[in-house]
Amino acid sequence: MTERPTPPAEQIPAVQTTHGPTPAGPAPLGQNPPAQAPADADGPTAHAWAALGGSADLLDRVAFHGPDTVLPSGLPVRRLARATVAACSLAAAELAAHRAGGPVPAVRIDQGAVATAFVSERHLTVDGRAPVSFAPHSGFWRTADGWIRTHANYPHHRTRLLTALGLPGDAGPEQLAAVLSEQPAELVQERAYEAGALAVAVVPVGDTVHPLIETRIVTPNGPAPAAPRPLGPAPLPAAGIRVLDLTRVIAGPVATRTLALLGADVLRIDSPHLPEADDAHADTGFGKRSVLLDLADPADRATFEELLATADAVISGYRPGALDAHGLAPDALLDRHPGLIVAQLCAWGWTGPWAGRRGFDSLVQAGVGIAAHEAAPEGHLDGHLDGHPGVLPAQALDHGTGYLIAAAVLHALTEQRTGRPGGRHLRFSLAGTASWLLHDIPRSEARTGPDGPSDATPYDPAPYLAETDSAYGRLRHALPPVAYDGAPTNWSRPPGRWGTDRPTWL
Repeated sequence: MTERPTPPAEQIPAVQTTHGPTPAGPAPLGQNPPAQAPADADGPTAHAWAALGGSADLLDRVAFHGPDTVLPSGLPVRRLARATVAACSLAAAELAAHRAGGPVPAVRIDQGAVATAFVSERHLTVDGRAPVSFAPHSGFWRTADGWIRTHANYPHHRTRLLTALGLPGDAGPEQLAAVLSEQPAELVQERAYEAGALAVAVVPVGDTVHPLIETRIVTPNGPAPAAPRPLGPAPLPAAGIRVLDLTRVIAGPVATRTLALLGADVLRIDSPHLPEADDAHADTGFGKRSVLLDLADPADRATFEELLATADAVISGYRPGALDAHGLAPDALLDRHPGLIVAQLCAWGWTGPWAGRRGFDSLVQAGVGIAAHEAAPEGHLDGHLDGHPGVLPAQALDHGTGYLIAAAVLHALTEQRTGRPGGRHLRFSLAGTASWLLHDIPRSEARTGPDGPSDATPYDPAPYLAETDSAYGRLRHALPPVAYDGAPTNWSRPPGRWGTDRPTWL
């Protein structure tokens, strides 16, 4: 099969960070061994917190409660999910303590709230209507030699997929299935890639690993960097922080939705030529405002630069290099705006032949072996893949990565104001979160583990849901799972109509 996402010989540490004294200019992305966590600390939470560069001394502030049987899986999805939310909550509590000048508040994570939030798109209803998560042309399909996963939720992706396979634009799922059944999975995968479509062959779990988080501290050449803007006491830890949100779909919007919950002024910027589904924005648009700007248009570009001039953070979820032509490569941003926090998200990792490819959570699950691992009982997990591939109980790579991004931005804001000035370049990938799930989190508590629960008793999501009126109608939605003493319990505003806000900071 096609090598993905990095050559097997290149084994990348699960955590890559650069902390400590930094020379002038960009510091290389390097490895920092995790600090020693307390013996009774939750292992995945300690791992994530160390990857962020957090102090192990704060881990004793974290506790969990609520149902243990949520997010049942053959992989430790529950432990990943609660760890990412715990790390984000601890980063928020840390920043809140810095601003208030007091101790770090206790973090108490409800696993029921986490499980509900991790499937927020499934709980969403709009005036009683449940959105459709996957389009008819998206899913697993048998091929001549195995299985392939397609993603065609957006009309342009569906059109490209059908074109790549020589099908008319009105071809239905039955015709797609017939064509795919006659061709090898890898051949379809590569034809789709060349056409800009999305299809990934289902493969067994491999040995390649990716870092969970990569951090680069950037200080300008010459004089010491200017002190960051002080943050005084405020009801919310991110109050007054300005975030430019250049993300789509789930992972990035979950990150910025979380920062908005915690008080940040978040402006989501989209191209008017790349529309977003209303239902997707209704789920992830809470707390934010949404603006349309064409960066190829001089007037819109000037507006964007005005916003950028006073931004604290930029979060991008486009393919590596996709925004470079607009002068938005991380080094270019940090050169023009020292002290900026630049967070980037991609699908397949930042090195290797697949680094520049498009991807979604469902495709990464197929391409790194999760779908094969979670196959139906009749499946063979030795590479033959005769059984139907499986999926995680949530799009956990998306949601988990989103909370890690928010955590990293919050922790960076604290670091900049506690003796570690300079800009930040933060990198995340869905493949990195998948690697953590597959290779670093013990599976003893997974569904099939010998010490795990033998069955999954359903939990009631109702206490973790709320209803609110919005520009889209009456929304039923998941409540935020971020929890520390004094944390907000809901967003300050519902999602507005996508692309209808003015391009100004509050």
